Amino acid sequence: MKVLVVDMTHGGFVLASEFSKRNDCDVFAWDIYHTLNHEQIKTLKFMGIKLVEGSFYEKYYQETYTTEENEKINVVAPVHCNLPYPADMTHHEAVGFLLKDRINVPIIEITGVKGKTSTLAMLKEIYRDQNLLILSSLGVEIVDNGQDTILQKDISITPASIITAWDLAEDFYKAKKPSKPDVNTNIDICLFESSLGGTGLADVGVITNIAEDYPISQGSSSASKAKSQMFRSKIIVCDHESYHGIYSENNNYYQFLTDKKINTYSVDGKSNVQAFDIDYGLYETTFQVKVTGLQTVENKYVNNFFQVKTFAPAQHHLENTLSAITASLSLGTIPNSIIKGVKNFRGLPGRTSFRNISSVETSLNPSMQNKSSFVKKNYQTNHQIINLIEEINPGINVTAIKKSVAMIKDYENPALVLGGNYGVTCEEIDEESLLEYLSQIGNDLYIILTGELGKSLWDKTSEKSIYRSQIDQAINQAINEGFNNILIVYRSNFSDLSKR
Repeated sequence: MKVLVVDMTHGGFVLASEFSKRNDCDVFAWDIYHTLNHEQIKTLKFMGIKLVEGSFYEKYYQETYTTEENEKINVVAPVHCNLPYPADMTHHEAVGFLLKDRINVPIIEITGVKGKTSTLAMLKEIYRDQNLLILSSLGVEIVDNGQDTILQKDISITPASIITAWDLAEDFYKAKKPSKPDVNTNIDICLFESSLGGTGLADVGVITNIAEDYPISQGSSSASKAKSQMFRSKIIVCDHESYHGIYSENNNYYQFLTDKKINTYSVDGKSNVQAFDIDYGLYETTFQVKVTGLQTVENKYVNNFFQVKTFAPAQHHLENTLSAITASLSLGTIPNSIIKGVKNFRGLPGRTSFRNISSVETSLNPSMQNKSSFVKKNYQTNHQIINLIEEINPGINVTAIKKSVAMIKDYENPALVLGGNYGVTCEEIDEESLLEYLSQIGNDLYIILTGELGKSLWDKTSEKSIYRSQIDQAINQAINEGFNNILIVYRSNFSDLSKR
């Protein structure tokens, strides 16, 4: 068959390469954003892949509509790519097609607007006693006999990265057991984080939430429509509000969901998995879980009660925990394993984490001045305990900021350090909505703006506000003013921030 892979930037290079390995494929590649370097072009040509331009795509469709002699070309494009004619496969569907006969172990695949990486981190703790292959925005990782090994850092969560992750796992085990080349991997479970949808490979597909249904494909589609690809999984886990507000069978666009197995979760709401009797704490939150009519991959129904303790200082953290609990129950995991796993979760550095510091000085040791606050261990003030709640995420939006602020306002003497960078994700932040919200809370919360985002907000506000160009300076400002519960909300890749 003929295949035209569109967009080499978001995983298309991997997909084109993988299609070219099949004997029945004649592969064309369209570098729509012109991002291929010389070596990549050379590699594609060596594989027999033909590089084409948009004129090839247009000409094919024009000729297809006028003659029956042309062999059909299967166009493979990202779900967010706004083409004049619909693609035959999304990149997600192509990954499912290419890997359907290669992976024969349970898969949990996770998408959503917020909470993907944290949910996956909790699932890692739940299944730590098994051998795991993990793809997340933090990298590709193997957990083998309890030993964590990073196979690749700085990888995207485009669907094609699942192919890369599986290839890396095969190479890992071949190197580990060269005497058994016929054994591809020893993986027991795959945990895959995926942007904007699912591949159809998953036993359990998770949609954490649609916290903000942002537009994609130049406004012709939305995040919720793209993520509905996850409904090709055997069982779907979705937060109750998103499912019934967007995806339920009452919505004509999603009529195809009526025959799907769907497990929902909520905080104090009617769903398959509910949290109630919640006692929030900065260090540990305790709550009861009620399971009602949950379906498993083995076609069993689960009804149960149990207590959970974990790191979840606010409702949106608790919702991530429920997502992980519901996913693992859907896979047939017993509650004791879930309880043990989520109790071991202590937050995720680079997403949401908590730490406290205490000291006797009123300023930082001069030798620490040029180091990032995220590697400093000796913030010092007058015999005070300083609690730092770090929300560091490249995709932080206004909804997430509101939820985080709602959490910190419940604690004594709070302050907010807010800022970050532009261009760290495709989804930029709605500054006008954020400014409106900051004006509402400005009298109730001490706010320091920082970074590129903070500077832009500071320039646009007429309110009296505080700006510090460096995040270290901003945190120091809050400490020196005597605030001891400091929420740091910063749009950034944590790995970039920690290198400062």
